[in-house]
Amino acid sequence: MPHFFLKLVAPRPTFANDMNDQEKAMMQEHFLYWKGRQDRGDVLVFGPVLDPKGPYGMGIVSVTDEAEARAFAAGDPAMQANVGFTCEIYPMRAVTRETTN
Repeated sequence: MPHFFLKLVAPRPTFANDMNDQEKAMMQEHFLYWKGRQDRGDVLVFGPVLDPKGPYGMGIVSVTDEAEARAFAAGDPAMQANVGFTCEIYPMRAVTRETTN
């Protein structure tokens, strides 16, 4: 199955450090969404990247095609909250423990 790299960019560079209570609750829903999909086998790895220029979220998903990757991103509570998050999606050739060639 194809793999895609998803990069979730917060609405402001300081977001990870200054979330309000509503944003924290939204991010908990975001985490549960990704964790649930990981438990189903759709997500290989995900989490925050602590880039000094501004943290962002990343995940590698294993889905049928780019349309499914876009639907996955669109279903993310952080994207559905419509508060300024963006999600970049890139196809990739992931090497995993299951890769045979």
